[in-house]
Amino acid sequence: MPSQPPAGPERQDVVPPGQRVTERWLASHYGKVPQIDGERWRLTLCGATADGGLTVVDRQMLEAMEFVEVPAALHCVDRHTVPALRWGGVRLADLVALAPPEPGAHHVLLAATRGYSSAVLLEDLLAPDSLLATHVDGEPLTREHGWPARIVLPHLYGFKGPKWAAEISYHHAPQRGYWEARGYHPRGRAALEERWEHQA
Repeated sequence: MPSQPPAGPERQDVVPPGQRVTERWLASHYGKVPQIDGERWRLTLCGATADGGLTVVDRQMLEAMEFVEVPAALHCVDRHTVPALRWGGVRLADLVALAPPEPGAHHVLLAATRGYSSAVLLEDLLAPDSLLATHVDGEPLTREHGWPARIVLPHLYGFKGPKWAAEISYHHAPQRGYWEARGYHPRGRAALEERWEHQA
């Protein structure tokens, strides 16, 4: 049986302000759906790491780590929420433990296949509900929804969690990903309606 971590920073059964519930989970993404060979998939942890190097996690390493399940809605910044999803995967905190950042590197850029990226804080990765997800509702992710692995940060808007995750890089200064460079909020907490840069 997979373990279940405790509830995260915000209760996941509460719909954040400004959101409407939809039962249809439509795929939304930047660019075309990549055709990734799951056996060759890699996730690189790099940047300002404590040892100055980089760590590459492959599928075999990922499958050897503890598998957990997290019940959490998906909150899209365009004001719709998909409720009652059951994500399965590896805690991002466990991945960070494999290659921790050096002191003071509190900013993270999450990169995906085909150039998409998002900027988050290290504390968002370390939240107990934050996952590198490989499954949803007991089944492997579909390609449209991020197979073979996607970042899931339930307390943030969905644009903060890239599908087709490829790289986690640590930084000392704030970063700007795809939507942050286009005026979206640098933090993106759904409970606080952090949608736009001017709110920061």
